[in-house]
This record gives sequence, structure tokens and C-alpha cells, in this order.
Amino acid sequence: MSGLLTERRRLRGLSQHDLAEKLQSVSGNSSITREVVSRWERGKRIPGPYWRHWLGHALEMPPCDLESAASRTRDHRRAQKR
Repeated sequence: MSGLLTERRRLRGLSQHDLAEKLQSVSGNSSITREVVSRWERGKRIPGPYWRHWLGHALEMPPCDLESAASRTRDHRRAQKR
């Protein structure tokens, strides 16, 4: 998930701050910050369904790509805990 977000953000020429602002604009939710985007990109957090929806809009990508990436990341984390 983290690599996909970083790649798509950079392809769009956006900084983490720019992406946070774009997410605020498209979602109408001002709670997103550059720090949250950074956590997603570093793999510290996985964006929830709400933010995956808006990330699809902001990064112009199909929501199913984000859902698949989130699922793979969750599976990978579970496997590491074993």
C-alpha cells in the first residue's frame, strides 16, 4: 500500500502536503494532514475505507486498486505476526 501511494502521489507531482490539501478539498474533511499521509506512505498505518475512497479521487485511480493494496498489506502484517 505504502509504495503504491508514494508512486501515485509522485506521478501526479504532489508533495505529501499537497495530497493532504487535495484530500481535504475533495472530501470536505479537514482532519487529514501531511503527517497522516506520511504514516500511510511509511506503512505505519493503512488508510481506512473512507480515506481509500477519497484517495482514489485525489490520485485518479480505481478504488479497487487501493482496496487490493490494503488487503495485501493487512495479509502481510498478519503473516509477520505469526
